Amino acid sequence: MVSAKHYFQDFVGLLFPNLCNACGTPLFRGEHLVCLNCIHHLPYTDYHIHFENRVAKQLWGRMEFEAAMAMLYFRKGASIQNLMHNLKYNQKTEIGLLLGRLLGDKLLESSLYKGIDFIVPVPLHPKRLQKRGYNQSAFIAMGVAEKIEVTVNEGLLLRTTHTDSQTKKNRYNRYQNMKDVFSVESSEPLCNKHILLVDDVITTGATIEACANALTKSGVAKVSIAALAFAD
Repeated sequence: MVSAKHYFQDFVGLLFPNLCNACGTPLFRGEHLVCLNCIHHLPYTDYHIHFENRVAKQLWGRMEFEAAMAMLYFRKGASIQNLMHNLKYNQKTEIGLLLGRLLGDKLLESSLYKGIDFIVPVPLHPKRLQKRGYNQSAFIAMGVAEKIEVTVNEGLLLRTTHTDSQTKKNRYNRYQNMKDVFSVESSEPLCNKHILLVDDVITTGATIEACANALTKSGVAKVSIAALAFAD
C-alpha cells in the first residue's frame, strides 16, 4: 500500500519538480540529481583499462606519470556539459560526489591504479576559491575516495599564482599561463608516495602537467591522473 507520505511527495513533485541536472526532465522517485537514463547514456570512455589512451598519449613526453585517464568524453551541448556547468558554477557540489563515485568505481576495475597513497585534487587559487565558494575537483576527489578508500589531502598542493581563464587560450598559451603556478606546501608527507591527481576536465593537459611537475619536484615517487572528462 502506498503511504500518505508518498502521495504527499508525489504532489509536491508535481508542483516543484526535482529535475535531472543533465537533461532537465523530472526525476522519478528513487532518482537523485541525475536520472538513470542519463547516467546510463553518459559518454563513457574505457581509458581506465588501457594505458595507451588519448589522455595518456597527450601527456607523453611532457611529464612523468604512471597512468592517466578520463571517465567521459566532454561534448558541448550534451548532458555532460550541463552536469559540469551545474557542478562548477551552480553550487551543485553533490554532482561532484556522485560522478566521483562513478569514477572511483572505474578505478577499482583497473589494474593501473593500484597502491595510491593520497588523492590530491587540482587546487584553485584562494581568490577564485573565495569567489566560487568551493573547489569542484575536491568534491570529485571525495567521491573517488569513498570508493577506493584513500585519503584526500587538499593542503599538499597549492595554487600560488592567480591566472586568467584558460578557455580561450591556444595550447601554447595555456602552457605558458600555467608555468610555475603550483607549489607544494611541505614535501615531507609526499616523499616516495604514489599520488592520484584528480581534475574535472582535461583539455590540453597544461594544468595537469604543471601540477604533476610540482609534485614530482617535491619528491613524489609516482603520479597517476584521473579526470571526469576529456575535451579534445
